[in-house]
Amino acid sequence: MAKRTKSEGPSYGEAAKRLEEILARIEEGQVDIDELSGLVQEAAGLVTLCRGKIQAAEVQVQTITEQLEREAAEETESPAGS
Repeated sequence: MAKRTKSEGPSYGEAAKRLEEILARIEEGQVDIDELSGLVQEAAGLVTLCRGKIQAAEVQVQTITEQLEREAAEETESPAGS
């Protein structure tokens, strides 16, 4: 597995966990009104990051699936024993 660099930001799991923390604090009323704007802005950035990671994963899965389907089709087209 490739190691992430700081510039890549948090992993999907880290971002999701932070979003849960922010939501819990807001729901429990633990956020001062002066802090709320910053937390909402952070949450919006994390949502954008998570969506991007989901879209990238969907593209990768689709690419791999199409490659496997092509390989399977090539195997069935080639004569047996070749």
